[in-house]
Amino acid sequence: MRILIVKLSSLGDVIQTMAVLPDVLEVFPDAQIDWVVEEAFAPLVQLAQGVRCVIPIGQRRWRKSYFSAATRTERQLFYARLRQDAYDAVIDFQGLIKSAWVGRAARLAPGGFSATYANGSDACSYEWPVRYLLQRSVPMPQRIHAVARYRLLAAQALGYSHMPLLQSPARYCWRPGMQTPAAHGMGNTAPVTAPSTTPEVVLAHGTTRADNEWPDAQWLVLGQRLIADGFTVGLPHAGARELARVQALAQRLGPMACVWPALSLDALAYRMAASAGVIGVDSGLSHLAVALDLPHVQIFSQDRAWRAGPVGCDHQRVVGGAQAPDVDQVWDSWQAALAASHAGAARP
Repeated sequence: MRILIVKLSSLGDVIQTMAVLPDVLEVFPDAQIDWVVEEAFAPLVQLAQGVRCVIPIGQRRWRKSYFSAATRTERQLFYARLRQDAYDAVIDFQGLIKSAWVGRAARLAPGGFSATYANGSDACSYEWPVRYLLQRSVPMPQRIHAVARYRLLAAQALGYSHMPLLQSPARYCWRPGMQTPAAHGMGNTAPVTAPSTTPEVVLAHGTTRADNEWPDAQWLVLGQRLIADGFTVGLPHAGARELARVQALAQRLGPMACVWPALSLDALAYRMAASAGVIGVDSGLSHLAVALDLPHVQIFSQDRAWRAGPVGCDHQRVVGGAQAPDVDQVWDSWQAALAASHAGAARP
């Protein structure tokens, strides 16, 4: 069976959709799965085990010069590549018009079909015309976790929703080199290594949403506690604004804080996988920490944990909700996540 996943963006949503891959391959071990994704996220999707081919698309960049000759040529090349193979199933996991048009343009094998959501769910992006752009529309519960929604769409579209598989926790499988995260006390081979043998905790402070941010003063206190507890602090960033923030934070934390260089998403994933854990806001990097099975605390400043927070793992915790938590709440959750991680590593 040949399957095409259409999930273009954003980073956190793309990562959460990766939970579909182990499900599909358990039911269809010989499935060949391709994935259309925004070009910026393609290097990360290429690390997911079970993806045969990643087909990058440049919609975000194309919008800046949509009618230029160069953009028209790129679009033509993309659609020619999209139609090289015929698919038994094309599934639009985005539920937006822009993604449904991509799914509609893919070539179907005889008897093949395309599918997407029949309706929106709370706090999930959805544009109603998509149900008419693709051949099958799959009804969704009104209130459902994002990962469960992706898994349910795949199961309903491909005919295995009756199996107990969907009751099991979500799984993420990575290509060799990222299979054994530091969460369980094992080594990890990575092309980008941490700058020190001292265990590093990553502070994933960056977010594209101002209402998800946590105050700099609280990050400072948290970083000081981590350093006093024997960790170094890793500070990733994306863009000039985040770089300025982490540089200011690192200056106040001192030599045990490390501002990471600008990294591609695949290099960032390898480096994060080698860390001792991640504390972060509701963002793509926090979802990556979940997918890497790291000890993790996810900080929420609004009531979204039911939709996007980690579930089913004692070493991954949610803190906050309708309002942002204080440092003590985050610290207590981190200590609980670490203890659960160590207890899991100690089991035979």
